[in-house]
Amino acid sequence: MTGNYDSSDDQSDQKTAYTVSAVADYLKATLESDARLADLTVVGEVSGYRNPSSRHHYFALRDEQSVIRCVMFRSGRGGQFLADGSQVICHGRISIYTARGDLQFYVNQIEPDGVGALQQAYEEMRKRLESEGLFELDRKREIPETPSRIAVITSPTGAVIQDIINVLSRRYPLAEIILIPTAVQGERAAPEIVQAFAALNAIDGVDVAIVARGGGSLEDLWAFNEEIVARAIFASNVPVISAIGHETDTTIADFVADRRAPTPSAAAEIVAPDIHDLGAYVSRFTSQIDEIINRNIHDSRSQFEMAIDRMNLRIPDTQLPRQRVDDLLKRARLTGQRLVESSRERLETVEAALNALGPAKILGRGYTITRLADGSAATSAKQLSTDDKLRVTFTDGSVETTVDEVDL
Repeated sequence: MTGNYDSSDDQSDQKTAYTVSAVADYLKATLESDARLADLTVVGEVSGYRNPSSRHHYFALRDEQSVIRCVMFRSGRGGQFLADGSQVICHGRISIYTARGDLQFYVNQIEPDGVGALQQAYEEMRKRLESEGLFELDRKREIPETPSRIAVITSPTGAVIQDIINVLSRRYPLAEIILIPTAVQGERAAPEIVQAFAALNAIDGVDVAIVARGGGSLEDLWAFNEEIVARAIFASNVPVISAIGHETDTTIADFVADRRAPTPSAAAEIVAPDIHDLGAYVSRFTSQIDEIINRNIHDSRSQFEMAIDRMNLRIPDTQLPRQRVDDLLKRARLTGQRLVESSRERLETVEAALNALGPAKILGRGYTITRLADGSAATSAKQLSTDDKLRVTFTDGSVETTVDEVDL
């Protein structure tokens, strides 16, 4: 042992004295050299649990007779199972915290005391949330057949996201994939998953979401059994497909989700139709539309022809009336011609009569026209007086004369 102290005042019975640090270092080295203490599993009840801002975990394990101080740094696994009064199984190593001389159990992994205890917590959570209606089938939403934007909530690294992207790209490359990264294991997983769903609700235009994680133990999948995660899925604005673990794994998230997929790849197949099947469907649909249009055209033509036939049966033959009209028109034209000819003949007769009675004809027969000085016709001897000037018109000319005597 190093760090000894030699006192010069005590020469008779000299003994070696060691510093505190030397003793602490010796105990530390001794404990850590013991293979059994370097790889130790301890079961006990948690008490005095603290989780400060450093995110390290400080607690004690106890049973009916003893207490061991424990610490698990934030890199450890299973911190979500720590709570005062919980029974846990801790794995780690025994050593000395030399600054205080405390014997401590340095834990690197924690799990509940047996699967039975964890399963009991799972069942209690499931029954309570079921009684609140979070699993009701009536509230589950339909998954859209042809989504435009698909959100994926999972770890940004690992095989899960690659499997989902590969399936979606192969089956339905038309969709946009939106990755919302989150931890899927450990004590940070549940709060980050809740934050991921909050981010999902803030994104416009997302049609459906997949929350996914690969296989693991019940402890590894425990974040998806947390109440805050279940309520985040329940409050999602879009339908959610859960794909947690393997087909045999069932989490609380699976009960709350609108649909459960046995694996992440299966979730991608559920959410994305096969583009080749869509092409075949469109072709069949187009053929059906063409057939319907052709059938409607044929039916309409048949109905039109039947309507024409019915009209022909109801309307009498128009050939005879048309011939009668033609005959009447012909007769009218002939009658009109005869009337014109008759009128022309009558006009010619009247014209001849008028001509025969005209002054020229009368004068031609030896008659004359006598006019007074004022131009008026003298039709009686009583109109005349001696010395009146007269104009006498013959058929070929006129002369002026004076009245010498009037005989009445």
